[in-house]
Amino acid sequence: MKKLLIASNNEGKIKEFKKLFRDFDVQVSSLRDLEQPIDIPETGTTFHENAKLKAEGISNIMKTITIADDSGLVIDALDGRPGVFSARFAGTEKNDDKNIDKVLEELKNVPMDQRTARFVCVLAISAPGKETRFVEGVCEGIITEERIGNQGFGYDPIFYLPELGRTMAELSSDEKNKISHRAQAMQKLMKYWPEWMEGE
Repeated sequence: MKKLLIASNNEGKIKEFKKLFRDFDVQVSSLRDLEQPIDIPETGTTFHENAKLKAEGISNIMKTITIADDSGLVIDALDGRPGVFSARFAGTEKNDDKNIDKVLEELKNVPMDQRTARFVCVLAISAPGKETRFVEGVCEGIITEERIGNQGFGYDPIFYLPELGRTMAELSSDEKNKISHRAQAMQKLMKYWPEWMEGE
């Protein structure tokens, strides 16, 4: 069985990746499973740069196939913020509630028709001696004026999906894994997966 390392400590992300990979013959682990912690500074200015830094850095250390994602919330009325700083928008402690509070405060006087936003996920797939590949998924939505729903994580409670009439936090994990930005990126990754497995 092939081994795959998910370059994340985020429990929510890890659960999503493991569910999305359950149909593949791979052994999935994450940074949480390592005896010694690995910290790769996210010094990039784009999702692609940060995903590449993490995937290549950890793959070179662990000598195994590694998938890193950099994802975040892009809000049009905030000129693309919080973007690559989504996890630490309100501070370095990466507090979901404080991040949501800051978004809602900055959008306090913005009308609903101008609260358009999207979740963006860039996956970087790296392995020793191979060129890093990228796939991207995007999920369009609208930022609500208050929290709705208690599923998911991050900004899910304020991300409204017009086509479903619900926020991301009102979806079951199975529903979310069909339409989320990460799920869309994963669907694209599946096209490359057989090629990456050859000769490994």
